[in-house]
Amino acid sequence: MNPSFLDGIIWSRPWLASVRATGEAIVQTSDWRLELNRRVAELGVRNHRDLPIQFVAQSDLPAGLAYEAFISQTGCVPTRDNLHDFFNALVWLTFPRIKVQLNALQAREIERAAVENTSKPRGKLRDAATIFDENAVLLLTARSELVQALRAHEWEQVFVKRRNDFVQDCEVFLFGHALMEKLVAPYKAITGHAWIVTLDMPDVALAAADADVRQWIDITVTRQLAQGLSTADFSPLPVLGVPGWWPDQDDAFYRDVSVFRPKRRSLTPDVPCLGNVQK
Repeated sequence: MNPSFLDGIIWSRPWLASVRATGEAIVQTSDWRLELNRRVAELGVRNHRDLPIQFVAQSDLPAGLAYEAFISQTGCVPTRDNLHDFFNALVWLTFPRIKVQLNALQAREIERAAVENTSKPRGKLRDAATIFDENAVLLLTARSELVQALRAHEWEQVFVKRRNDFVQDCEVFLFGHALMEKLVAPYKAITGHAWIVTLDMPDVALAAADADVRQWIDITVTRQLAQGLSTADFSPLPVLGVPGWWPDQDDAFYRDVSVFRPKRRSLTPDVPCLGNVQK
């Protein structure tokens, strides 16, 4: 019998579209861990050292060894009995190339810090990779003007005046597993970090339930990440503001400045650093 923490997931929520089919199937099996490992083996997912990915108990992680380094060295992903790690495993099954690339970036930074014997081992790249892993929202669009408005926090322009354009020409895919966990009990202020994926063709049909679309995203974003990333690459996105993702999205909904905040006028990025995030 599967644990009760899985019972609270409402799979019909629009933000779970990309992991819905896999997640629903897994929770209906008698052993979710066994099914996760069966599926990841079937997909043939291997890390950047060509080691097969498998989900193991948290107790397998040696004391003092970083979570990301352990995955890099062994291919084993420590997985606890909670929503956070369950969603993490689902993302491994859905966007495996991106997960492998993020782990490779983290592992290289850990190795670099060890060689340099630095007192600040995380650094900006690890912070950015952690933000992506935990909280990223993949926004696919060919409409550069909508991207510009989003980056400028022009929420009325994005979600009210240009709402039809957003619905027709943008697709949003959740990636961050911490974000998925928060949205099991949704509240208006939940904010993701939007990562922009530019489409060459404005009329490309995209659907989160389409496996070919997810594979294209997986390949495309992995190539982007191979070029590097920083916290400045993200743009805040209140996820329940995405058209159709929450009821009563009237003008007043988007005028709530405690959630849809104006852009800060400063020289520092408006995307927060997560600091020493513990897995």
